Amino acid sequence: MRFGIFYEHQLPRPWAEDSERRLFQDALDQVELADRLGLDYAWEVEHHFLEEYSHSSAPEVFLAAASQRTQHIRLGHGIVLMPPGYNHPARAAERLATLDLVSNGRVDWGTGESASRAELEGFGVTPGERRAMWREAVEQTANMMVMDPYPGFQGKYFSMPCRNVVPKPVQKPHPPLWVACSNRETIHLAAQLGIGALTFAFVDPSEARHWVEDYYTTFERECVPIGHAVNPNIAMVTGFSCHRDADEAQRRGADGFRFFQFALAHHYVFGKHTPGRTNIWTAFEKVREQIGTEVLGGGVGCIGTPERLRETLAIFDSAGVDQTIFIQQGGRNRHEHICESLELFAADVMPEFREKDASRQAEKMERLGPAIDAAFERKQVLASAPEDGSTTYEAYGNTIALTDEDIAKMPEGNRRRVLTFRTIRKIAEGT
Repeated sequence: MRFGIFYEHQLPRPWAEDSERRLFQDALDQVELADRLGLDYAWEVEHHFLEEYSHSSAPEVFLAAASQRTQHIRLGHGIVLMPPGYNHPARAAERLATLDLVSNGRVDWGTGESASRAELEGFGVTPGERRAMWREAVEQTANMMVMDPYPGFQGKYFSMPCRNVVPKPVQKPHPPLWVACSNRETIHLAAQLGIGALTFAFVDPSEARHWVEDYYTTFERECVPIGHAVNPNIAMVTGFSCHRDADEAQRRGADGFRFFQFALAHHYVFGKHTPGRTNIWTAFEKVREQIGTEVLGGGVGCIGTPERLRETLAIFDSAGVDQTIFIQQGGRNRHEHICESLELFAADVMPEFREKDASRQAEKMERLGPAIDAAFERKQVLASAPEDGSTTYEAYGNTIALTDEDIAKMPEGNRRRVLTFRTIRKIAEGT
Protein backbone atom coordinates (compact mmCIF):
# COMPACT_ATOMS: atom_id res chain seq x y z
CA MET A 1 0.00 0.00 0.00
CA ARG A 2 1.05 3.57 -0.66
CA PHE A 3 0.37 6.60 1.50
CA GLY A 4 -0.49 10.23 0.90
CA ILE A 5 -1.26 13.43 2.77
CA PHE A 6 -4.14 15.69 1.82
CA TYR A 7 -4.68 19.46 1.97
CA GLU A 8 -7.79 21.61 1.91
CA HIS A 9 -5.91 24.43 3.66
CA GLN A 10 -8.60 24.79 6.30
CA LEU A 11 -8.59 28.02 8.28
CA PRO A 12 -11.33 28.44 10.92
CA ARG A 13 -12.21 31.95 12.04
CA PRO A 14 -11.14 34.27 13.58
CA TRP A 15 -8.33 35.14 11.20
CA ALA A 16 -5.25 37.12 12.10
CA GLU A 17 -3.41 39.20 9.52
CA ASP A 18 -0.73 36.50 9.22
CA SER A 19 -3.02 33.44 9.33
CA GLU A 20 -3.04 32.50 5.65
CA ARG A 21 0.70 32.99 5.19
CA ARG A 22 1.42 30.79 8.22
CA LEU A 23 -1.07 28.17 7.00
CA PHE A 24 0.66 27.81 3.63
CA GLN A 25 4.18 27.88 5.05
CA ASP A 26 3.31 25.18 7.61
CA ALA A 27 1.81 23.03 4.85
CA LEU A 28 4.97 23.35 2.75
CA ASP A 29 7.04 22.32 5.77
CA GLN A 30 4.79 19.29 6.24
CA VAL A 31 5.11 18.23 2.60
CA GLU A 32 8.88 18.57 2.85
CA LEU A 33 8.85 16.40 5.98
CA ALA A 34 6.61 13.81 4.32
CA ASP A 35 9.07 13.64 1.42
CA ARG A 36 11.98 13.00 3.79
CA LEU A 37 9.98 10.35 5.64
CA GLY A 38 9.22 8.47 2.43
CA LEU A 39 5.48 9.06 2.02
CA ASP A 40 4.35 8.67 -1.56
CA TYR A 41 1.90 11.48 -2.34
CA ALA A 42 0.90 15.01 -1.38
CA TRP A 43 -2.61 15.84 -2.64
CA GLU A 44 -3.94 19.38 -2.95
CA VAL A 45 -7.55 20.38 -3.69
CA GLU A 46 -8.96 23.14 -5.85
CA HIS A 47 -11.84 25.02 -4.25
CA HIS A 48 -13.14 28.55 -4.57
CA PHE A 49 -14.99 30.80 -2.10
CA LEU A 50 -15.39 28.04 0.54
CA GLU A 51 -14.32 30.15 3.51
CA GLU A 52 -12.81 28.32 6.49
CA TYR A 53 -13.31 24.93 4.81
CA SER A 54 -10.76 25.41 2.00
CA HIS A 55 -8.45 28.28 1.13
CA SER A 56 -6.82 26.30 -1.68
CA SER A 57 -7.91 28.12 -4.82
CA ALA A 58 -4.60 27.92 -6.74
CA PRO A 59 -3.24 24.39 -6.16
CA GLU A 60 -0.87 24.60 -9.10
CA VAL A 61 1.02 27.38 -7.32
CA PHE A 62 1.26 25.49 -4.03
CA LEU A 63 2.31 22.26 -5.74
CA ALA A 64 4.95 24.09 -7.78
CA ALA A 65 6.39 25.50 -4.56
CA ALA A 66 6.31 22.03 -3.00
CA SER A 67 8.11 20.61 -6.03
CA GLN A 68 11.13 22.77 -5.30
CA ARG A 69 11.35 21.66 -1.68
CA THR A 70 11.01 17.92 -2.33
CA GLN A 71 12.72 15.20 -4.32
CA HIS A 72 10.57 12.08 -4.45
CA ILE A 73 7.00 12.60 -3.23
CA ARG A 74 4.40 12.69 -5.99
CA LEU A 75 2.36 15.89 -6.28
CA GLY A 76 -1.32 15.24 -6.80
CA HIS A 77 -4.04 17.57 -7.94
CA GLY A 78 -6.87 16.34 -5.79
CA ILE A 79 -8.53 17.74 -7.87
CA VAL A 80 -8.50 20.09 -10.89
CA LEU A 81 -12.03 21.41 -11.47
CA MET A 82 -12.54 20.47 -15.12
CA PRO A 83 -15.75 22.22 -16.29
CA PRO A 84 -14.50 24.95 -18.66
CA GLY A 85 -16.10 27.68 -16.56
CA TYR A 86 -13.39 26.99 -13.98
CA ASN A 87 -10.45 26.04 -16.17
CA HIS A 88 -10.26 26.10 -19.96
CA PRO A 89 -8.96 22.68 -21.05
CA ALA A 90 -5.94 24.21 -22.81
CA ARG A 91 -4.98 26.11 -19.65
CA ALA A 92 -5.36 22.93 -17.59
CA ALA A 93 -3.12 21.04 -20.02
CA GLU A 94 -0.50 23.80 -19.99
CA ARG A 95 -0.38 24.02 -16.20
CA LEU A 96 -0.25 20.25 -15.72
CA ALA A 97 2.58 19.87 -18.20
CA THR A 98 4.53 22.77 -16.72
CA LEU A 99 4.18 21.38 -13.20
CA ASP A 100 5.31 17.99 -14.49
CA LEU A 101 8.40 19.63 -15.99
CA VAL A 102 9.40 21.63 -12.92
CA SER A 103 8.83 18.59 -10.66
CA ASN A 104 10.75 16.19 -12.94
CA GLY A 105 7.70 14.08 -13.71
CA ARG A 106 6.00 13.76 -10.32
CA VAL A 107 2.47 15.00 -11.11
CA ASP A 108 -0.78 13.06 -10.69
CA TRP A 109 -3.81 14.59 -12.40
CA GLY A 110 -6.90 14.29 -10.27
CA THR A 111 -10.12 15.61 -11.81
CA GLY A 112 -13.59 16.58 -10.63
CA GLU A 113 -16.62 18.69 -11.35
CA SER A 114 -17.53 20.39 -8.01
CA ALA A 115 -20.89 20.36 -6.29
CA SER A 116 -21.05 23.48 -4.12
CA ARG A 117 -23.40 26.32 -4.95
CA ALA A 118 -20.73 28.88 -4.07
CA GLU A 119 -18.41 27.56 -6.75
CA LEU A 120 -20.87 26.53 -9.45
CA GLU A 121 -22.80 29.79 -9.46
CA GLY A 122 -19.67 31.85 -8.78
CA PHE A 123 -18.22 30.65 -12.10
CA GLY A 124 -21.49 30.32 -14.01
CA VAL A 125 -21.35 26.53 -14.26
CA THR A 126 -24.76 24.90 -14.82
CA PRO A 127 -25.16 22.28 -12.04
CA GLY A 128 -27.14 19.79 -14.13
CA GLU A 129 -24.50 19.75 -16.87
CA ARG A 130 -21.34 19.60 -14.81
CA ARG A 131 -20.78 15.86 -15.30
CA ALA A 132 -21.00 16.19 -19.08
CA MET A 133 -18.69 19.22 -18.93
CA TRP A 134 -16.19 17.24 -16.87
CA ARG A 135 -16.20 14.34 -19.30
CA GLU A 136 -15.73 16.48 -22.39
CA ALA A 137 -12.98 18.57 -20.81
CA VAL A 138 -11.02 15.63 -19.35
CA GLU A 139 -10.89 13.80 -22.67
CA GLN A 140 -9.79 16.86 -24.60
CA THR A 141 -7.23 17.97 -22.00
CA ALA A 142 -5.62 14.53 -22.27
CA ASN A 143 -5.60 14.86 -26.07
CA MET A 144 -3.92 18.26 -25.82
CA MET A 145 -1.05 16.87 -23.76
CA VAL A 146 -0.47 14.04 -26.24
CA MET A 147 -1.26 15.26 -29.76
CA ASP A 148 1.24 17.31 -31.78
CA PRO A 149 -0.57 19.38 -32.87
CA TYR A 150 -3.95 19.16 -31.17
CA PRO A 151 -6.35 19.06 -34.16
CA GLY A 152 -9.02 21.29 -32.65
CA PHE A 153 -12.45 20.50 -31.29
CA GLN A 154 -16.04 21.62 -31.70
CA GLY A 155 -17.85 20.50 -28.57
CA LYS A 156 -20.96 21.33 -26.61
CA TYR A 157 -19.15 23.11 -23.77
CA PHE A 158 -16.00 24.46 -25.39
CA SER A 159 -14.42 24.75 -28.82
CA MET A 160 -11.01 25.74 -30.11
CA PRO A 161 -9.13 25.58 -33.42
CA CYS A 162 -6.07 23.49 -34.21
CA ARG A 163 -3.15 24.50 -32.00
CA ASN A 164 -0.06 22.80 -30.62
CA VAL A 165 -0.52 22.99 -26.85
CA VAL A 166 2.91 23.37 -25.28
CA PRO A 167 4.79 22.43 -23.22
CA LYS A 168 4.30 18.67 -23.17
CA PRO A 169 4.61 16.75 -19.87
CA VAL A 170 7.59 14.65 -18.82
CA GLN A 171 5.37 11.63 -18.16
CA LYS A 172 4.20 10.00 -21.35
CA PRO A 173 1.56 10.02 -22.60
CA HIS A 174 0.35 12.22 -19.72
CA PRO A 175 0.33 12.23 -15.89
CA PRO A 176 -1.76 9.50 -14.19
CA LEU A 177 -5.43 10.38 -14.31
CA TRP A 178 -7.85 10.21 -11.34
CA VAL A 179 -11.38 11.33 -10.49
CA ALA A 180 -12.88 12.32 -7.13
CA CYS A 181 -15.51 9.80 -5.99
CA SER A 182 -18.05 10.23 -3.19
CA ASN A 183 -20.22 7.20 -3.99
CA ARG A 184 -20.09 3.81 -5.68
CA GLU A 185 -21.70 5.22 -8.84
CA THR A 186 -18.64 7.39 -9.47
CA ILE A 187 -16.32 4.50 -8.56
CA HIS A 188 -18.09 2.55 -11.31
CA LEU A 189 -17.60 5.44 -13.76
CA ALA A 190 -13.89 5.69 -12.89
CA ALA A 191 -13.44 2.02 -13.72
CA GLN A 192 -15.38 2.37 -16.97
CA LEU A 193 -13.07 5.21 -18.05
CA GLY A 194 -9.84 3.58 -16.85
CA ILE A 195 -8.90 6.22 -14.28
CA GLY A 196 -7.98 6.09 -10.62
CA ALA A 197 -10.67 6.58 -7.96
CA LEU A 198 -9.99 9.15 -5.24
CA THR A 199 -12.69 8.17 -2.76
CA PHE A 200 -13.94 10.83 -0.36
CA ALA A 201 -16.83 8.82 1.07
CA PHE A 202 -14.99 7.90 4.30
CA VAL A 203 -15.77 4.25 3.78
CA ASP A 204 -15.61 1.97 6.79
CA PRO A 205 -12.64 -0.37 6.31
CA SER A 206 -14.97 -3.36 6.38
CA GLU A 207 -16.92 -1.91 3.42
CA ALA A 208 -13.85 -1.15 1.33
CA ARG A 209 -13.72 -4.62 -0.21
CA HIS A 210 -17.08 -4.07 -1.96
CA TRP A 211 -15.91 -0.76 -3.46
CA VAL A 212 -12.62 -2.28 -4.61
CA GLU A 213 -14.12 -5.40 -6.14
CA ASP A 214 -16.77 -3.35 -7.96
CA TYR A 215 -14.03 -1.14 -9.41
CA TYR A 216 -11.78 -3.90 -10.70
CA THR A 217 -14.61 -6.09 -11.99
CA THR A 218 -16.01 -3.12 -13.92
CA PHE A 219 -12.55 -2.22 -15.21
CA GLU A 220 -12.04 -5.72 -16.61
CA ARG A 221 -15.45 -5.89 -18.27
CA GLU A 222 -16.29 -2.36 -19.43
CA CYS A 223 -13.24 -0.08 -19.53
CA VAL A 224 -12.93 2.33 -22.46
CA PRO A 225 -10.06 4.72 -21.54
CA ILE A 226 -10.90 8.40 -21.51
CA GLY A 227 -7.19 9.22 -21.59
CA HIS A 228 -4.23 7.78 -23.45
CA ALA A 229 -3.15 5.61 -20.51
CA VAL A 230 -5.05 3.81 -17.77
CA ASN A 231 -4.53 4.22 -14.04
CA PRO A 232 -6.31 1.32 -12.28
CA ASN A 233 -5.94 2.40 -8.66
CA ILE A 234 -8.18 3.10 -5.69
CA ALA A 235 -7.26 5.59 -2.98
CA MET A 236 -9.26 5.93 0.24
CA VAL A 237 -9.23 9.24 2.16
CA THR A 238 -9.42 9.10 5.96
CA GLY A 239 -8.80 11.17 9.08
CA PHE A 240 -5.37 10.93 10.69
CA SER A 241 -3.63 11.42 14.01
CA CYS A 242 -1.01 9.06 15.41
CA HIS A 243 0.21 9.03 19.02
CA ARG A 244 1.30 6.31 21.41
CA ASP A 245 -1.43 7.43 23.80
CA ALA A 246 -4.87 6.74 22.30
CA ASP A 247 -6.59 9.53 24.21
CA GLU A 248 -3.97 12.04 23.12
CA ALA A 249 -4.35 10.96 19.49
CA GLN A 250 -8.07 11.66 19.81
CA ARG A 251 -7.47 15.06 21.41
CA ARG A 252 -5.06 16.02 18.65
CA GLY A 253 -6.95 14.68 15.66
CA ALA A 254 -10.64 13.98 16.20
CA ASP A 255 -11.74 17.60 16.65
CA GLY A 256 -10.07 18.68 13.43
CA PHE A 257 -11.73 15.87 11.53
CA ARG A 258 -15.09 16.76 13.07
CA PHE A 259 -14.69 20.33 11.83
CA PHE A 260 -13.64 19.04 8.43
CA GLN A 261 -16.93 17.15 8.14
CA PHE A 262 -19.01 19.98 9.61
CA ALA A 263 -17.57 22.66 7.31
CA LEU A 264 -17.93 20.36 4.31
CA ALA A 265 -21.60 19.82 5.13
CA HIS A 266 -22.09 23.56 5.73
CA HIS A 267 -20.98 24.45 2.20
CA TYR A 268 -22.51 21.44 0.44
CA VAL A 269 -25.57 20.29 2.40
CA PHE A 270 -27.26 22.43 5.04
CA GLY A 271 -25.48 25.78 5.45
CA LYS A 272 -26.75 29.31 4.86
CA HIS A 273 -23.74 31.39 3.96
CA THR A 274 -23.16 35.14 3.74
CA PRO A 275 -19.78 35.75 2.06
CA GLY A 276 -17.28 37.35 4.39
CA ARG A 277 -19.71 37.31 7.32
CA THR A 278 -20.75 33.77 8.26
CA ASN A 279 -18.62 32.23 11.02
CA ILE A 280 -18.54 28.46 10.53
CA TRP A 281 -16.25 27.81 13.49
CA THR A 282 -18.68 29.49 15.90
CA ALA A 283 -21.53 27.39 14.51
CA PHE A 284 -19.37 24.28 14.89
CA GLU A 285 -18.55 25.05 18.52
CA LYS A 286 -22.26 25.07 19.37
CA VAL A 287 -22.72 21.46 18.24
CA ARG A 288 -19.24 19.92 18.46
CA GLU A 289 -20.07 17.76 21.48
CA GLN A 290 -23.05 16.29 19.66
CA ILE A 291 -20.88 15.20 16.73
CA GLY A 292 -19.48 11.93 18.04
CA THR A 293 -17.17 9.68 16.09
CA GLU A 294 -20.10 7.55 14.98
CA VAL A 295 -21.42 10.51 12.98
CA LEU A 296 -18.13 10.74 11.11
CA GLY A 297 -18.53 7.38 9.42
CA GLY A 298 -15.50 5.28 8.55
CA GLY A 299 -12.99 8.11 8.57
CA VAL A 300 -11.68 7.71 12.12
CA GLY A 301 -9.84 4.39 11.92
CA CYS A 302 -6.48 6.12 11.47
CA ILE A 303 -6.90 8.38 14.52
CA GLY A 304 -5.21 6.50 17.34
CA THR A 305 -2.12 4.56 18.34
CA PRO A 306 0.26 2.94 15.87
CA GLU A 307 -1.41 -0.38 16.70
CA ARG A 308 -4.84 1.04 15.87
CA LEU A 309 -3.59 2.42 12.55
CA ARG A 310 -1.91 -0.87 11.76
CA GLU A 311 -5.18 -2.76 12.27
CA THR A 312 -7.19 -0.32 10.13
CA LEU A 313 -4.65 -0.25 7.32
CA ALA A 314 -4.37 -4.05 7.32
CA ILE A 315 -8.10 -4.21 6.52
CA PHE A 316 -7.72 -1.67 3.70
CA ASP A 317 -4.69 -3.59 2.43
CA SER A 318 -6.45 -6.95 2.42
CA ALA A 319 -9.42 -5.34 0.63
CA GLY A 320 -7.14 -4.26 -2.21
CA VAL A 321 -6.98 -0.51 -1.51
CA ASP A 322 -3.93 0.84 -3.36
CA GLN A 323 -3.39 4.05 -1.40
CA THR A 324 -4.55 5.54 1.89
CA ILE A 325 -4.61 9.34 2.02
CA PHE A 326 -4.51 11.10 5.39
CA ILE A 327 -6.45 14.25 6.23
CA GLN A 328 -4.07 15.53 8.87
CA GLN A 329 -4.68 19.27 8.41
CA GLY A 330 -8.23 19.96 9.59
CA GLY A 331 -9.85 22.51 11.85
CA ARG A 332 -7.29 23.76 14.34
CA ASN A 333 -4.99 20.76 14.28
CA ARG A 334 -1.56 22.07 15.23
CA HIS A 335 1.42 22.01 12.91
CA GLU A 336 3.77 20.43 15.44
CA HIS A 337 1.25 17.67 16.22
CA ILE A 338 0.85 16.91 12.51
CA CYS A 339 4.61 16.59 12.11
CA GLU A 340 4.91 14.35 15.17
CA SER A 341 2.13 12.10 13.87
CA LEU A 342 3.79 11.76 10.47
CA GLU A 343 7.13 10.91 12.05
CA LEU A 344 5.64 8.24 14.33
CA PHE A 345 3.60 6.73 11.50
CA ALA A 346 6.59 6.59 9.16
CA ALA A 347 8.75 4.93 11.81
CA ASP A 348 6.30 2.45 13.36
CA VAL A 349 3.57 1.66 10.82
CA MET A 350 4.50 2.43 7.23
CA PRO A 351 7.47 0.10 6.63
CA GLU A 352 5.54 -3.20 6.81
CA PHE A 353 2.98 -2.02 4.25
CA ARG A 354 5.58 -0.57 1.90
CA GLU A 355 7.51 -3.84 1.84
CA LYS A 356 4.66 -5.64 0.06
CA ASP A 357 3.83 -2.90 -2.42
CA ALA A 358 6.02 -3.94 -5.37
CA SER A 359 4.89 -7.56 -5.39
CA ARG A 360 1.28 -6.55 -4.99
CA GLN A 361 1.47 -4.11 -7.90
CA ALA A 362 3.04 -6.81 -10.08
CA GLU A 363 0.25 -9.26 -9.22
CA LYS A 364 -2.39 -6.66 -10.01
CA MET A 365 -0.94 -5.77 -13.38
CA GLU A 366 -0.63 -9.46 -14.30
CA ARG A 367 -4.35 -9.78 -13.65
CA LEU A 368 -5.27 -6.59 -15.52
CA GLY A 369 -2.93 -6.88 -18.50
CA PRO A 370 -5.44 -8.55 -20.85
CA ALA A 371 -8.18 -6.15 -19.73
CA ILE A 372 -5.97 -3.13 -20.51
CA ASP A 373 -5.27 -4.43 -24.02
CA ALA A 374 -8.98 -5.00 -24.59
CA ALA A 375 -9.83 -1.54 -23.23
CA PHE A 376 -7.62 0.25 -25.75
CA GLU A 377 -9.04 -1.82 -28.59
CA ARG A 378 -12.43 -0.29 -27.70
CA LYS A 379 -11.18 3.30 -27.55
CA GLN A 380 -11.90 5.70 -30.40
CA VAL A 381 -8.96 8.03 -30.97
CA LEU A 382 -9.36 11.65 -32.07
CA ALA A 383 -8.24 12.08 -35.70
CA SER A 384 -4.93 13.85 -36.26
CA ALA A 385 -4.73 17.30 -37.79
CA PRO A 386 -4.90 17.25 -41.60
CA GLU A 387 -1.73 17.77 -43.64
CA ASP A 388 -3.44 19.78 -46.40
CA GLY A 389 -2.70 23.20 -44.92
CA SER A 390 -6.31 23.82 -43.94
CA THR A 391 -5.29 24.55 -40.35
CA THR A 392 -2.68 27.18 -41.30
CA TYR A 393 -3.32 30.68 -40.01
CA GLU A 394 -1.49 33.95 -40.66
CA ALA A 395 -0.19 36.40 -38.10
CA TYR A 396 -2.32 39.51 -37.75
CA GLY A 397 0.50 41.57 -39.24
CA ASN A 398 -0.10 39.92 -42.61
CA THR A 399 -3.69 41.12 -42.57
CA ILE A 400 -2.94 44.76 -41.82
CA ALA A 401 -1.88 46.93 -44.75
CA LEU A 402 0.35 49.74 -43.46
CA THR A 403 1.39 52.52 -45.84
CA ASP A 404 4.67 54.39 -45.53
CA GLU A 405 2.61 57.36 -44.37
CA ASP A 406 1.04 55.25 -41.57
CA ILE A 407 4.47 54.14 -40.42
CA ALA A 408 5.84 57.69 -40.49
CA LYS A 409 3.11 58.82 -38.07
CA MET A 410 3.99 56.15 -35.49
CA PRO A 411 6.01 56.89 -32.32
CA GLU A 412 9.73 56.26 -32.84
CA GLY A 413 9.78 52.93 -30.93
CA ASN A 414 6.79 51.48 -32.80
CA ARG A 415 8.10 52.68 -36.18
CA ARG A 416 11.47 51.05 -35.58
CA ARG A 417 9.79 47.78 -34.52
CA VAL A 418 7.58 47.67 -37.66
CA LEU A 419 10.54 48.30 -39.94
CA THR A 420 12.53 45.58 -38.15
CA PHE A 421 9.72 43.08 -38.57
CA ARG A 422 9.42 43.97 -42.27
CA THR A 423 13.12 43.25 -42.70
CA ILE A 424 12.81 39.91 -40.85
CA ARG A 425 9.86 38.95 -43.05
CA LYS A 426 11.76 39.71 -46.24
CA ILE A 427 14.65 37.56 -45.04
CA ALA A 428 12.29 34.72 -44.04
CA GLU A 429 10.53 34.88 -47.44
CA GLY A 430 13.80 35.12 -49.33
CA THR A 431 12.84 38.36 -51.00
